[in-house]
Amino acid sequence: MTAVEAEAEAVAAGAPGLDVLAGGAGPAAVAAVTALALARAEAAGRPYGLVVSAGIGGGIAPHAPLGAVVVADEIVAADLGADTPDGFVPVENLGFGRSVHRPPAALTAGMADRLSAPGGPAAVCAPVLTVSTVTGTARRTVELTARHPRAAAEGMEGFGVAEAAAALSLPCAEIRAISNVVGPRDRAAWRIGPALASLERAFSLLNPVFEEPSHECR
Repeated sequence: MTAVEAEAEAVAAGAPGLDVLAGGAGPAAVAAVTALALARAEAAGRPYGLVVSAGIGGGIAPHAPLGAVVVADEIVAADLGADTPDGFVPVENLGFGRSVHRPPAALTAGMADRLSAPGGPAAVCAPVLTVSTVTGTARRTVELTARHPRAAAEGMEGFGVAEAAAALSLPCAEIRAISNVVGPRDRAAWRIGPALASLERAFSLLNPVFEEPSHECR
């Protein structure tokens, strides 16, 4: 589960800059906060060039152990759709909406390369799932991993931030530092402090990537 949601944006014109916003919990809250910030910047003639959703999250075994940092190559709304007697149906299959954003490949590769530097946290490049209800049972874990076998992390905000960025045709990325294992809920086993330290270390390595010229939005 995410304790802090930050949107790191490189300013498109002039010297690169960084703004950090605490967006709250859940995709709706962060979508509203992000959209408002982006709209205000656009109206002020100071548009952003990049949006990064960052926080801590649950790691999906065996892909992401505690303390690892996951760079999303897909930002997935894992529970956006319909529950049916035949199983879950993604919103696309219902004939409207979307449930996946794909960050620019060059941006994702640049982030992964920087995190592979000596002294960096263990890094994984894989889908990150956005959920409105944190997974806390073995049954739910099996359902999610069956539908998303490549997914390495679960959070509550990434897709909301990506939707807001897409509304202004801005590229968006997501990173998650792993604080707990996705599975039966065991609050005592969470390691929030070390995960936040991994996230801080990751940003110290990633800032040069964020300051590069804007990446093509997909």
